[in-house]
Amino acid sequence: MIRQPYPYVRTALTEPDWRRLPGWRDVTAAQWRDAQWQRTHSVKNARQLRAVAGSLLSDRFYAELHADQAEFATMAMLLPPQMLNTMAPHAPAEPAAFTEAFLADPIRRYMLPVRSDRHPHWPSHPKAERDSLHEANMWAVEGLTHRYPTKVLAELTATCPQYCGQCTRMDLVGTSTPQVTKARLVLRPADRQEQMLDYLKRTPAVRDVVVSGGDLANVPWPRLETFLLRLLDLGSVRDIRLASKAVVGLPQHWLRPRVLDGVARVAGVAARRAVNLAVHTHANHVQSVTPLVAEAARALLDAGVRDVRNQGVLMRGVNATPEALLDLCFALQGEANILPYYFYLCDMIPNAEHWRTPLHEAQRIQEAIMGYLPGYATPRIVCDVPDVGKRWVHQAVAYDRERGISYWTKNYRTRLETGDGGTDAPLDRRHPYYDPVDTLPEAGRRWWSGQAANASRGAQ
Repeated sequence: MIRQPYPYVRTALTEPDWRRLPGWRDVTAAQWRDAQWQRTHSVKNARQLRAVAGSLLSDRFYAELHADQAEFATMAMLLPPQMLNTMAPHAPAEPAAFTEAFLADPIRRYMLPVRSDRHPHWPSHPKAERDSLHEANMWAVEGLTHRYPTKVLAELTATCPQYCGQCTRMDLVGTSTPQVTKARLVLRPADRQEQMLDYLKRTPAVRDVVVSGGDLANVPWPRLETFLLRLLDLGSVRDIRLASKAVVGLPQHWLRPRVLDGVARVAGVAARRAVNLAVHTHANHVQSVTPLVAEAARALLDAGVRDVRNQGVLMRGVNATPEALLDLCFALQGEANILPYYFYLCDMIPNAEHWRTPLHEAQRIQEAIMGYLPGYATPRIVCDVPDVGKRWVHQAVAYDRERGISYWTKNYRTRLETGDGGTDAPLDRRHPYYDPVDTLPEAGRRWWSGQAANASRGAQ
């Protein structure tokens, strides 16, 4: 047998035994499968986490958790039992060992960050922004981002069943934290959706609508179904993508009979009108892919959606190795009927530097995963460049490795260039993106330290 850099071994999916955690010892399988039980018992604070973990987590962990929430967290804590149960699934039931395993767990690192995770000197990049992709600046109406010529993003809600620490929409999504007073959607949901539909009627060049938030699992199904059926009435719309991390974080929601019946109704209309209807979810590590996740994906496909696809985020300490990505992709594609689609570089939001990966490392990982998966199931690693959009990591037109600055161009105009008079200037402009400072050579770190010092003096 030829020895390969990555040895593929088919691995069956497993659901971790939730009864290993003291607070869930008496939870039945029927309760675990119940979406309402999952929502009611979601962990929102340290007190509730203690009630679940009992003495397994040390006081040191809670001290680090409290410090992070007070000093760094951009997202509130919200963990459905399903998501929490995938953390440290094989940890010893002894407090010191369990705490160490929990701290080292890749899903814990991004779903339940603690202070010691953050970079001590560069928690944020000097160029970090709350709305790092400038989506709100490209709203055609409230919540409808028209960023690409033929595609829009419709944000129907600003809440999720679970909150990821690295959320790119941390400016808007979730409840406020001590660090971040969130922006708010102002219009009533019905009025916002009406304005979105009116804009799409008047803009037939838009053929592709990503319906997102937040998470669609938090939109009452009758309201979501009504919106989707009205979208399908627009002959110009040819693709509809439904975004929900809850397929992974709360699969019980997508297994509810009334939800699946509604999906089947919408999928039936889409099929008759030759519209591509897909569901996009968000798994970042193989531990997240459990039998319940596979069951939810299969149920959505059986209800008539064309694809269930995964859009993950490339993060240090979570999945930023070829082995971790391939393990995840084989579980998604081979065991759960979920198509690996994208992995994004973690966006330049505040307090995210410990997660972000330098461009050259992402390029190396992209090259390393080629040839193992089927071509259609080999994910693209992309950089979502502010004011540009998604670009494959090999599309940078220039790259200063010392200072960690890459440059990118685009081949279309956005709403930000409405004053260019139709010139080609936006298409010739080079837009910068920045590597994490702590990954740079010494000369680059010194340069950024000098930039930060000059900015501090200028602000005084």
